[in-house]
Amino acid sequence: MSDQKRLAAIPLNPSAPKSDQVIPAYYAPVTQGQDFEPENPGVPLSHYLWILRRHFKKMAAFVAICTFATVIVSSRLQPIYEATATIDVDAQFPSQAIGQQTGQSQLDSDAFLGTQMKLIQSDAVLRPVAEQFHLLNIDARSGGNAKEAQRIAEAPVSLGRVRVKRPLGTNLIQISYRSPDPRMASEVANAIAQSYLTHTYSLRFQSSSGLSSFLEKHLDELKAKMEQSNLALAQFEKDLDVVNPDEKTNILSARLLQLNQEYANAQADRVNKEAAWETIKSGSLAAQLASTQGDSLSKLSDALAQAQQRLAVVSATYGTSHPEYRKAASEVTELEKQFAATREEITERVAAQYREALSREQMLEKDVTDTKADWDHLNARSFEYQQLKHEADEDKTLYDELIQKIHEADINSGFQNYNISIADQAHPPLHAEFPVLWINLLTAFLASILLAIGAAILQDSLDTTLRDPAEASRFLQTDVIGSLPLDRGAAQLPKISASSMASSIVPAAASTNGKRYYRKISDFDEAVRTLRNTILLSDFEGRLRSIVFTSAVPSEGKTTLVAHLAIANADCGKKTLLVDGDLRRPSLHAKFRLSPREGLSNVLTGELPWQDVVIPIEGKPNLSIIPSGPGSHRAADLIGPRLSTLLDEFAKEYDLVIMDSPPLLGFAEGLQMAAAADGVIIVSRAADTKRKAVSAVISSLNRLRANIIGVVLNQITHTTSADGYAYYGYYHYSRYYNAYSQPKAEDSSPS
Repeated sequence: MSDQKRLAAIPLNPSAPKSDQVIPAYYAPVTQGQDFEPENPGVPLSHYLWILRRHFKKMAAFVAICTFATVIVSSRLQPIYEATATIDVDAQFPSQAIGQQTGQSQLDSDAFLGTQMKLIQSDAVLRPVAEQFHLLNIDARSGGNAKEAQRIAEAPVSLGRVRVKRPLGTNLIQISYRSPDPRMASEVANAIAQSYLTHTYSLRFQSSSGLSSFLEKHLDELKAKMEQSNLALAQFEKDLDVVNPDEKTNILSARLLQLNQEYANAQADRVNKEAAWETIKSGSLAAQLASTQGDSLSKLSDALAQAQQRLAVVSATYGTSHPEYRKAASEVTELEKQFAATREEITERVAAQYREALSREQMLEKDVTDTKADWDHLNARSFEYQQLKHEADEDKTLYDELIQKIHEADINSGFQNYNISIADQAHPPLHAEFPVLWINLLTAFLASILLAIGAAILQDSLDTTLRDPAEASRFLQTDVIGSLPLDRGAAQLPKISASSMASSIVPAAASTNGKRYYRKISDFDEAVRTLRNTILLSDFEGRLRSIVFTSAVPSEGKTTLVAHLAIANADCGKKTLLVDGDLRRPSLHAKFRLSPREGLSNVLTGELPWQDVVIPIEGKPNLSIIPSGPGSHRAADLIGPRLSTLLDEFAKEYDLVIMDSPPLLGFAEGLQMAAAADGVIIVSRAADTKRKAVSAVISSLNRLRANIIGVVLNQITHTTSADGYAYYGYYHYSRYYNAYSQPKAEDSSPS
């Protein structure tokens, strides 16, 4: 149940003053002080379809004009022919005849082909072709100005009719040129292809020639450096008195190793012999016997012992005077001399051997020291020699490579690179490339449709007005209780007479042929009656005794609506009081063709009782009106304290009080009327009233805790309603009624 319906269901005491009737807080649609913010709902797809239907004629006219203009323009355009020359680029073909790059291939063919495509569009390639075929048009572009002509001539050449593209997945480059002359197009395309080949050859020739010239400039310098390094190496070898220091170093190293070994052996031998000498020097017989000469001494010792033993036997046997004794004694003496001599000889030999070993050790030590010094000296100079030799070798190698590069550059400079070749020359085309009528028509048709749709949607998105009930309900979060179609004649009320008290649809006078016709009422009147039933039938508790009709801004049609609604309610037999509460611009009395002097302003100021200003409407016994009376600021200020009491008094005499109030935005008394009445209805003009204005009115009424019955959309047409439901209903009602307004038999009755 909506907030308005919950408020309508609250039982109040009609006899109590409006100021004493308190609505419970939990029934209030918005908390006091809370601003109403309209929802920003999503736009349904049907809304866009409605936009297309609404602007269909304009869109169709726009598309037709664009298509027709395309036909005319295409027929007047000069035909343009396009010729294409194809170039085959082999990225894996060697770029040189000899050298290291003869067997290399391009790894990134896409980058290589992209580079070639940019090269084709360069000034170096296009300028010779432009000058050959006079494509620069310097005189026409400069207008005879010499400086401008020079500036154009010096600027980079860019031919707008040249297109360079690469078919996907191939190594082909297509060069296309457009011209009104098909032969001219083919000749220019072929000339650009040939200019590209010539330019690539020139680049390679210039690169090789430049490399050769650069190398030749440094050749003499490198040769002098090589000779200098060779001379330094030869002088170093002369100073060392060797041809190859490395070989001498190896010899000295081997000799030093041998001397070290011999020196170690000599030291060991000297130690042994020194130990023997130290032992023998003490005079010990055992030491002499243990020496290397001990064998002979041992034999002499044994012989001496035997001789002495024999001497002792002879002495004991023969005595000392016997010749045998003298012979044996002489033998002992001789052996003793030999034994002593041998001992001395052994001592001398050991000493000599020791001295020899010591001398040999000293000599070897000197040789080792000298050889090591020579080796160290040669080794130190050998590092310097290696440096000189390495520099000399490098200079010679670099010189040889430079000579080889110069020869390669001279040969490669004349090498025609066959990795770029013309695969297919351009030929004069038979058919024009531009304009193609069917493509232009299709493009214009689709583009105009898209442009028309975009313009229609943009216009709709910029429209912030309320256009149809569904849209108003979504944005305002408020019930839309009625919608009134546009009726130019509704502003003027028909003349009311006694005969008009009958039903809206009554049988007319019988025709001459015995059949009856039914008088047709307007769609606006039927919509007013529908609104009346919507308001009164939803009032289950009978609480709505006074209703204020207001709007956000002036000229919304609320005065016309309240006049028709009051008449419609009075036609139902309900006593209806119509009060003109617009004290600033009253207009209700003019609707009913009245010219009163007094009105509501006199009642509010206390000058007259309200019964004295009530004017019954002639021909409508259930309808009365209280005009606004003369304008008065004092009366407008008294609406707040006096109107609630007046409405309670009106309710005692009338079934329904309908009050026309001024617009709420900018006028204070409208809020006071809304707070005093049982319900408020907001009237908005379709496709004219801004959503923000209506939402501001609803927010103000919610802060006053006024009972907002709903919103009424006025002057709806099939072009303003997105779903067209209101206009659609009235349209079919008219068809329905027209069917029964035709001549019928005498006994027929209306449906």
